[in-house]
Amino acid sequence: MPGRKVAVIATQGVSAFHFSVPCILFGTVMAGQDLFEVKICAEQAGRVQSDHGLSIHAEHGLDAVAAADIVVVPYWSHPEERPSGPLLDALRRAWENGAEVVGLCLGTYVLAYAGLLDHRRAATHWEYEHDFSARFPDIRLDTNALYTSDERLITSAGTAAGIDCCLNIIREHYGVAVTNRVARRMVIPPYREGGQAQYIERPVPVSSRDSKMNELMDYLRSHIDTPHSVDSLARFVSMSRRTFTRHFIKATGMSVSDWMTAERLQRSQELLETTDHSIEKIAGLSGFNSPVSFRQSFRSRFNVSPSEWRKTFRGPSPQNPEC
Repeated sequence: MPGRKVAVIATQGVSAFHFSVPCILFGTVMAGQDLFEVKICAEQAGRVQSDHGLSIHAEHGLDAVAAADIVVVPYWSHPEERPSGPLLDALRRAWENGAEVVGLCLGTYVLAYAGLLDHRRAATHWEYEHDFSARFPDIRLDTNALYTSDERLITSAGTAAGIDCCLNIIREHYGVAVTNRVARRMVIPPYREGGQAQYIERPVPVSSRDSKMNELMDYLRSHIDTPHSVDSLARFVSMSRRTFTRHFIKATGMSVSDWMTAERLQRSQELLETTDHSIEKIAGLSGFNSPVSFRQSFRSRFNVSPSEWRKTFRGPSPQNPEC
């Protein structure tokens, strides 16, 4: 029996990696199983040039999109570029006809421009969260999710998260056993713990225009494992508690407590990635009151445990202590 029809839309300058993800997972990885029938579509059938000089032959135009069960926009060139009317109309018609419409990475912008995501949950690459939220304020952007699904509108975070998203689509249609077989063929995990939060760069303010605050921040970084109070820090810079608090927030954009927590978590990340210290020792070196409070703060911020972080960014090692 023929599989579900999948239309993958190729656009000029498409990323070869992003484009290959749905083509492989829905097409070639389980050859002979007929899980899906993949059609490559473009606004005009014919040759589409990728970002690195590879040519893609789109056998179908947008007319094939209307008959698809799943429509995938694997890539979009730039957030400021509005998709053409015919492409947006094709996506709207497909969704109205009952299709699942999928935007991978910046492909989410195409679904947003089509108005399909209004008042719905969505994901995109974390680097564009501020732009996306400002451009589409009616969409509930989930900045931690690797992928989202809301009324047959499916979106993913950046790059490799498209793999997670497509695997989940297979899981929804064919179950865990088939998905696990696909993942094994791809030599990838069928499901990843955590979300985008563990990959987002959220730098702590390093310096400011306030020389006293810069001196204080340098001091705190070199004494991150020492307990500090607002009163003791105010005395360090010879200010009243109220004046110090105001100056600190102006200089960093954060409260003292939030800044210290961010710095301590950043230090703990470095130690997890570069040392064999136990979780208990890292908690102390990073300035947390106890291993329990460290684990709670770490999971709250990154949605994974310290041990899971270490395995992700350093790889498993028999010398690495477990939580």
